[in-house]
Amino acid sequence: MNDAAQRLGLRLGMPLADARAMYPALAHPGLVAAGDETADRRLLDAVADWCDRYTPLIGLDAPDGLMLDITGCAHLFGGETAMGRDLLARLAREGLHARAAVADTAGCAWAVAHYGDASLVPPQRMRAALAPLPAAALRLAPETVEALAELGLRQVGDLIDLPRAPLAARFGEILVRRLDQALGRLDEPITPRLPLPSYVAEQRFADPIGLERDVLGTIARLAAQLSAAMERRQDGARLLQAVLFRTDNKVYRIEVGTGAPLREASRIVRLFADRLAAIGEACDPGFGFDMVRLAALVTERSEPVQAALAHTGRAAPGEDAELWHLIDRLGARFGPRRVTRLVPQDTHIPEFAVAALPAAARRTNAQQQSASSVLFSPVLEDEAQDRTRDSIGPARPIRLFERPEPVEAIAEVPDGPPARFRWRRVLHVVAIAEGPERIAMEWWRDETGQALTRDYFRVESSDGLRAWLYREGLFGRETPQPRWFLHGLFG
Repeated sequence: MNDAAQRLGLRLGMPLADARAMYPALAHPGLVAAGDETADRRLLDAVADWCDRYTPLIGLDAPDGLMLDITGCAHLFGGETAMGRDLLARLAREGLHARAAVADTAGCAWAVAHYGDASLVPPQRMRAALAPLPAAALRLAPETVEALAELGLRQVGDLIDLPRAPLAARFGEILVRRLDQALGRLDEPITPRLPLPSYVAEQRFADPIGLERDVLGTIARLAAQLSAAMERRQDGARLLQAVLFRTDNKVYRIEVGTGAPLREASRIVRLFADRLAAIGEACDPGFGFDMVRLAALVTERSEPVQAALAHTGRAAPGEDAELWHLIDRLGARFGPRRVTRLVPQDTHIPEFAVAALPAAARRTNAQQQSASSVLFSPVLEDEAQDRTRDSIGPARPIRLFERPEPVEAIAEVPDGPPARFRWRRVLHVVAIAEGPERIAMEWWRDETGQALTRDYFRVESSDGLRAWLYREGLFGRETPQPRWFLHGLFG
């Protein structure tokens, strides 16, 4: 409800028939619209996104309010009063009616914005500003406000000096807590709608910019600031976000992930250049951007690395950084989930032994995740390469099928290797066979409740085909007639 409706004597929750009885003009169809809570929530989210230009710490006060923590931000706009006027003026230009109040506590600001007249409440004036306001200004339930009114406690001033224990016993602990929060006796944190960045830098423009090179140049300057701040604390960014504020209040948020902690400004700019190239016209500058912000949303410890003086057979630190930079650029252009790395898992089942995870994912998290599907691509993890190189176990094929393919096989003895097998309608005669390698399946992975043992054989046919076959089930113990499958091919 806006101020005009309030001056007419209308109130929230009033039936439409009562309002039309008071003002017959409201019977006109064009003056009344049905409420749409979903659209209202989208509008509130959009306004909150736009208010990010004032402070990154914004909380939603549904259904029609926002809480902004402007600690340390007001001086950028000429003070708290000037900041409030700028906010209301910008919203008015967009056709939105709003009321704002600035106070040392969220409860006092909420009360004055909804029921008071002041826009700025000094710390020493909070008690005086709250006293004449109705009890509903404490954000109490309607039934609590009615119960207080029956006892003649209609204003906040009637409650301030009353003993706390009888109030809590009669009306509940929420009344005392709301009163103490409004007066600053009890802390009330604001829950931000978006995660707070670990590092942030921003730049405002008197004249909006619209060219991509200007945007990238601004990101380069901001990246240099972030780099210096992260270097002092030996941190590196794993998730970066550039926020572009358009002059018509449209906000674009562009994120890029990194495969390793990153703080080099030149590489940060290159990632955003690739990302902007991939986005294309989806990031339309319109009449230009009047503010650009660069933030590091996720960071990791990144201590300086001493370059090796002797070649050890492994990639040098510089070479490893180049590889991760390539991965980051591919992720920025094609999407982080399309660039994967293979991470070894703690299981001996072949199809679950390696999990394909986003290359930019944290190693600590990646190693804890189980493999739900396996994609076989070049292994980028050092530990995976070490396991392959140092393993004394049987060799694995270069290519595993996503699903083992059934084959028709004949063996000289029931438990022996296949003498010949038919795969994809072609008969192959086995010239050399090695095995078996017995792998007992994990019972919880079998949907049918039958986790059959597998005997794997490495075979080479007379025409040069090198395959990895397994017999599923043990004769006489698990199944009367085991089945054969081809699981992969050797190079």
